[in-house]
Amino acid sequence: MIFSDLAHRNNEVRSDALAIPVVAAMIAVLFAGSTMLTPLYVIYKQQFDFSQITLTLIYAVYVVGNLGALLVFGGLSDVVGRRPASLAAMAVAIVSAVVFLFAVNVVSLDVARILSGLGIGVGAGTGTAWIAELLPDADKARASVIATSTNFLGLGFGALVSGLLAEYEPWPLRLPFIVYLAALAAVTVLVWRTRETVAKPRGLGQVSMRPKLSVPEDIRARFVAPAVTGFGAMALVGFYAAVAPSILAQQLHQTNHAVAGALFFELAIVTAASIVALKQMQSGKAMLAALALMIPSILMVVAAQMLASMALMIAATACCGVTAALGYRGSLQVVNEIAPEDRRAEVVSSFFICCFIGNALPVIGIGIISTYASPIAASLAFAGTIIVFALVALGFGLKNRP
Repeated sequence: MIFSDLAHRNNEVRSDALAIPVVAAMIAVLFAGSTMLTPLYVIYKQQFDFSQITLTLIYAVYVVGNLGALLVFGGLSDVVGRRPASLAAMAVAIVSAVVFLFAVNVVSLDVARILSGLGIGVGAGTGTAWIAELLPDADKARASVIATSTNFLGLGFGALVSGLLAEYEPWPLRLPFIVYLAALAAVTVLVWRTRETVAKPRGLGQVSMRPKLSVPEDIRARFVAPAVTGFGAMALVGFYAAVAPSILAQQLHQTNHAVAGALFFELAIVTAASIVALKQMQSGKAMLAALALMIPSILMVVAAQMLASMALMIAATACCGVTAALGYRGSLQVVNEIAPEDRRAEVVSSFFICCFIGNALPVIGIGIISTYASPIAASLAFAGTIIVFALVALGFGLKNRP
């Protein structure tokens, strides 16, 4: 009996060791769907003949799906189980990719982006919880590092592969999504074979659709710094995912779609590597360092645009990657630390709302200003906004340091 229990336990450990990479792959492949469009925006803009405002709105509408996942389906996997929720997220991602594959107008792109945001929103939260339960002793900190780093790896590879296929292979608006569908199908099979960790899953009727968002009054002053940091970090990511390809083509005269994908890949890979390399850095210090780095990072981006310097843009992208890593990881950890135990989900959800708004709203502003003024004026306005927000958050962060 003892030997049988030991054998069963060893088999379970081996199974979990294999399960963790599968769930991480699920997170990565879901997030890859978010940036498949990054190198393709310029092609869609030419083919469907839409404005820069429309381009940024196509990018930003993705947040509608994110918000739906967070507000309506945030607790889905706790009720029905990690595997069913993950399979549902993968199914939504597959439908999104099919809509992209056969897109014929802007409405098609909007629908596909909303579905992509919904699938990612459900899958990311579910995957993070699943990894934590598969790790020994439910190591939540390590689970967060794995989930966030694979998140950015997926974002990076999605843009890179899409750019390479669009530039060097036929069917630039079709082949990337055919390849992506194959990757989704393969990972879906692996997820289906991965063990469930929710002991007693319940039916869909037990899922609460009531959004829970609030920040207790006694922590609101301390919440400002991480909320603004998350906003700024995601604004940088949104800038690169939506606007950078147009800047490369118009100001830096780089029309190669693979270069557009590679630039975002640089941002994502630096972010992922920084999350892992700097994981021991105290959360408050990481957040304050990110706020300080935001100012020179965004100024370097604007300078690269004004000077039409690809070398400076590459350097600026690396700085933005480190900033995004420190900002996102540090601010999320600070929020987890200051949130009361009985209201943590509400406070963290409020933080993610700030991140989603940061990912979308500044990008829309850039689209409007660049249409009616100029791309450089839009980037200067974006930089000014980020600098003001960073300085305000630095003030709150320094004042409320423990």
